[in-house]
Amino acid sequence: MDEPTRKVVQAAGSHIASLFGKLDENLMKLERAFSVSITNRGEDILITGGKNVDAAAAVLQKLLILVEKGEALTEQTVNYVIAAYEDDSFHEIEKLADGVVCMTMHGRPIKAKTLGQQKYVEQIRKNTIVFGVGPAGTGKTYLAMAMAIHAFKTGEVNRIILTRPAIEAGEKLGFLPGDLQQKVDPYLRPLYDALHEIMGPEAFQKNMEKGAIEVAPLAYMRGRTLDNSFIVLDEAQNTTPEQMKMFLTRIGFGSKVVVTGDVTQIDLPDGKKSGLNEAVSLLTDVEDIGISMLTNRDVVRHPLVQRIIKAYEKADAHAQYKEKVKAKRVTLRKRMQ
Repeated sequence: MDEPTRKVVQAAGSHIASLFGKLDENLMKLERAFSVSITNRGEDILITGGKNVDAAAAVLQKLLILVEKGEALTEQTVNYVIAAYEDDSFHEIEKLADGVVCMTMHGRPIKAKTLGQQKYVEQIRKNTIVFGVGPAGTGKTYLAMAMAIHAFKTGEVNRIILTRPAIEAGEKLGFLPGDLQQKVDPYLRPLYDALHEIMGPEAFQKNMEKGAIEVAPLAYMRGRTLDNSFIVLDEAQNTTPEQMKMFLTRIGFGSKVVVTGDVTQIDLPDGKKSGLNEAVSLLTDVEDIGISMLTNRDVVRHPLVQRIIKAYEKADAHAQYKEKVKAKRVTLRKRMQ
């Protein structure tokens, strides 16, 4: 019978508690993921098991580097590093500890939590226009808002403009109570919430009153030229091609634009083409425009959200496969007639 494979990872005693997690939950995740056994003797962490010992050791080393850089190992971080082991980008994992975008009003750092998010933030830093496309929970809007607030606080721009298309998802604007502003507020609420958390309610209200922050539906952008502004267009999958062209041509000097959307959640009427899809297709190779495609691997909400997205993606892929098979059968029948 083969002897079990062994590997030793050394960690400073001051880092052991952070590395292992509460009640050794991080170690137990590694043990389940790689079918190994992990024990520690002082500063030596012993990994024993079968063929996955080297993989478990590599992941543990990456987690240790993050701890040494001062990163708090959340459940999401540990799951992400484990899942990233077989990716080409695994060697870059330690970058997760770098690059704080800004601080919230309570002093909490806002930073990219996945390599996909980090590349998204880098795209925003170096390009005038960036499209952030991906499923719910990938931080598209929140990171864009954080970048906008950072640019505003450092004087890179004079104002922040946040906008969304007022597209109904099952409820008509006309049926909602109140005046026009009250009717569109529900569509803009996620933007208000993010601003409150990052900037604080008082600072947000003060800057709103001064006109330094504007939150408005997309229709309000027509006919304007937006200079020295950081502009975020959220839920852009619900723009028409005409709306998207109108929006992109509002950009003035000294401005930066981030367009975010999820092409799997289009609420446009049947037959209407998404302006986001068209723009990404047309502008991919245009200089000073960045395209950042986030995936379910970049989801930073509850782990269940990631599994839900995967299930829907699998169902969509199966439906597309069935449509292709059906089309081939129709073609074959026509040829045989």
